[in-house]
Amino acid sequence: MRTRPTPRPLPAVLALLLCAGCTGGAGAKDAAEDVPGARPGTAGVGDPLFPKLGNGGYDVSRYRLTLDYAPDSHRLKGTAELTARTTRALTSFHLDLAGLRVREATVDGRPAKTARSGTELTLTPAAALPKGRTFKTTVVYDGKPKTITDPDGSEEGWIKSADGAVAVGEPTGSMAWFPGNHHPSDKAAYDITITVPQGYTAVSNGELTQRSEHGDHTTFRWHTGEPMASYLATVAIDDFDIHTTTTDGTLPQYVAVEPELADRTADVPDQVTDVIDWETRTFGPYPFSSTGAIVADLPDLGYALETQTKPLYPSPPSEPLIVHELAHQWFGNSVTPRTWKDMWLNEGFATYAEWLWEEGHDGAGRTAQEIFDDFYDGTDDESEGIWDFPPAAPPSAGRVSDPPVYGRGAMVLHKVREAVGDKTFFAILRAWTRDHRHGNVDTAQFIALCEKKSGKDLKDLFDVWLYADAKPKRP
Repeated sequence: MRTRPTPRPLPAVLALLLCAGCTGGAGAKDAAEDVPGARPGTAGVGDPLFPKLGNGGYDVSRYRLTLDYAPDSHRLKGTAELTARTTRALTSFHLDLAGLRVREATVDGRPAKTARSGTELTLTPAAALPKGRTFKTTVVYDGKPKTITDPDGSEEGWIKSADGAVAVGEPTGSMAWFPGNHHPSDKAAYDITITVPQGYTAVSNGELTQRSEHGDHTTFRWHTGEPMASYLATVAIDDFDIHTTTTDGTLPQYVAVEPELADRTADVPDQVTDVIDWETRTFGPYPFSSTGAIVADLPDLGYALETQTKPLYPSPPSEPLIVHELAHQWFGNSVTPRTWKDMWLNEGFATYAEWLWEEGHDGAGRTAQEIFDDFYDGTDDESEGIWDFPPAAPPSAGRVSDPPVYGRGAMVLHKVREAVGDKTFFAILRAWTRDHRHGNVDTAQFIALCEKKSGKDLKDLFDVWLYADAKPKRP
């Protein structure tokens, strides 16, 4: 998630503009052919905090996005091909898309009828889709992609930089640049192809498989084979300086830096290598096939984001921030909460990784216990507001990134470590990342694992530190 030290409320995307003239699918039948039990898919998956986010009735396995972006005019042309499987028979289904103009849509190569309402794009295929059917949907679209402004003034979506653009998507901003099932419970593989004017580099998740020049444009093809939640997808376009190496002789590392920041980011490639090596020893095998970083010149953005394989930093990052964002590759990116209310499983874990790093790497630094005490006493700079609500029970969508999810979430983990001992605690972390690699999880599963590995009843600990409203008595 958007990282400490500048946590911010997540948007409740309630009033995005209705795209004008977005009908499409000329020639599609007015009604889908009859399939027993077929009915429309749902808008939203019923997330406790974002009930309208995502869509019901199908699971996406792969996105193929073909994009062409003109920085001067800020115009994006896109074709999104989704491979998905129905979880029930469907007469129609929804995709999330904010703004942009839909030019054409097909399902399995046949024209599909489209309708728009807010951020919902409804597709009605020429024939209903039976349950268990694997199908392909293609949407052709274009326009000026939106920057979504959150209630606190922070921004996500497609963000223009001085010379290019960056796409950031937590929790809903990815719908500003491609249609999809934008909920973390539906992860998929991605192939992202971006064409830009010569002189620009287009960076995305995963590995660069091809770079080709044609006329006065360059095309970059990126491949992400491991499952990825849509909010972790990114595209960054600029005249980046590129640094490629391997972290351990085998893991590819790709670091893109805005040229004007080169003098202030010279250590970033080595820091990424050092942190990946340490976190691999601490949390278990690195879960993806490459790593890296994107350092943009967006100082007003106000937050970093753990975009998969290449965290995005809006300015030269500190070492603790690199630790935090790369810890998310295990906690959040590979092991992903099933719903947004369990985001402490991302942010509490990544924050505690910072505590562990300070404990083990800074000779003048604090121990994790000392950091815990400073948070409890309110003397740590990041401790303000941590008692506002329990970390596993954010009261609203707008508060899912508030301090309790970060700081008090980390405190929960320290209390578990204290209760079960270091050997068992680190065994729990490695089992968590191994057993749920590339999957979705909830808090109940983590509690069950802690009790199984330790052989202890930890109900009182979690009731007090994870779920209680009041500040616990001094330990």
